[in-house]
Amino acid sequence: MTALLTDIAAEFAHVRAWVFDLDNTLYPPEARLFSQIEVKMRDWMVARLGVDAAEADRLRADYWARHGTTLAGLMAEHGLPADEFLVDVHDIDLSHLDADPALARAIAALPGRRIVYTNGSEPYARRVLAARGLTGAFDAVYGVEHAGLVPKPQRAAFEAVFALDGLAPEQGAMFEDDPRNLAVPHAMGMRTVLVGPPQDSLADHIHHHTDDLSGFVSQLA
Repeated sequence: MTALLTDIAAEFAHVRAWVFDLDNTLYPPEARLFSQIEVKMRDWMVARLGVDAAEADRLRADYWARHGTTLAGLMAEHGLPADEFLVDVHDIDLSHLDADPALARAIAALPGRRIVYTNGSEPYARRVLAARGLTGAFDAVYGVEHAGLVPKPQRAAFEAVFALDGLAPEQGAMFEDDPRNLAVPHAMGMRTVLVGPPQDSLADHIHHHTDDLSGFVSQLA
């Protein structure tokens, strides 16, 4: 279901800060970049924790659920180094990503400030944006390092990045593929948009849903 509302632009008329997640939001899930990252994370954990692959996958899922990201769990429960992890797990192949000129035009036309905020690292995000032809569409790119390595969905993560950018949440909109990462932005007064496959129902903290990001964004300028 692509959200096509007659007056959708009016619902975003107050927005002057447009915040986009990166993975599976600014590129289609079919690109399966995170599948590469998951393999990298598993191999990193096998090497550093001395567990087998099955246990690494179990821990990764557990840490994601309880801490927000695998990295947050590794830091909290093992005291492992963040910098090395972020470099290693984001060293993936982006050669199959295609540029999306329509999405670039739609985002660049949005009135106000346009930023990327990801639980990945800034260098990784910039590589993905370059591969998608989106570099010039954004005013700033923030990674988990800008939130002191505190990940979404924790409120402290959003507060740190928004303060760094000077962003007023009540004048903002957040685009995300993970529903749990929209709860805090909604509570902070942002318009929220879930990006991804069709949904039978939406949580109360999600204002809009679309499976066609460029089509949706093109209605807002």
